[in-house]
Amino acid sequence: MSFTLATWNINSVRLRAPLVCKLLEEEAPDILCLQECKSPVDLIPVEDFAALGYTHMIARGQKGYNGVAILSKLPITDVGDQDFAALGHARHVAGQLEDGTIIHNFYVPAGGDVPDRTVNDKFGQKLDYLTEMRDWFRAERPERSILVGDLNIAPREDDVWSHKQLLKVVSHTPIEVEHLENAMEAGGWADVTRADIPEGQLYSWWSYRARDWDAADKGRRLDHVWATGDIATAAHSSRVLRAARGWEKPSDHAPVFATFDL
Repeated sequence: MSFTLATWNINSVRLRAPLVCKLLEEEAPDILCLQECKSPVDLIPVEDFAALGYTHMIARGQKGYNGVAILSKLPITDVGDQDFAALGHARHVAGQLEDGTIIHNFYVPAGGDVPDRTVNDKFGQKLDYLTEMRDWFRAERPERSILVGDLNIAPREDDVWSHKQLLKVVSHTPIEVEHLENAMEAGGWADVTRADIPEGQLYSWWSYRARDWDAADKGRRLDHVWATGDIATAAHSSRVLRAARGWEKPSDHAPVFATFDL
């Protein structure tokens, strides 16, 4: 089976439903994982997506914040969610395809503005979330699995516009990168995007604060596609749809794609 998957922090699925539909029509991934849906599940405009062939959805939602959803042309079964760090947030959902492949959709906490848990509870929550991800993967090592989402960390030096200037900025601090790498190692995960695109600056997020985000190009790669070692070599054709950041009333994230031949 071959399928193309995309992950996108949509920053309100109801507000940006037209952009979701534009992506589904123009790019037609078989599966689209959304984060920061900011909607209860029953208010997600599923009819709009079903009309384009995405007749399957599994999701977790809450009013105004967080929220994750998997839209699929392919049959997919809800296989649960995890509430890491006991935050009570809709930040994870998992689905299983008919061939047994499990897809995890994550929205890791952003962590606030100050990279110090003693003065910023949100940063501590982010580290605790990642630690519990690590422990879960260690206890139940995943197989035939894909993990995608807004992980809110740009781990590599070339995943940010300036490694030196962002070392003390939340999303690129050494302690966050270490926590992310520990979770990746515990689950035997491989970074599909960087396996396909091993060299060069690569971003999936550009701040709304930039007057001209495209010209300034001060981006970060916060959105990721991983796969377990048993299927990682089946992935190819990774790309970031940078153009979506320039669509009308856009999300500050761009979709990230990968194709799997399983």
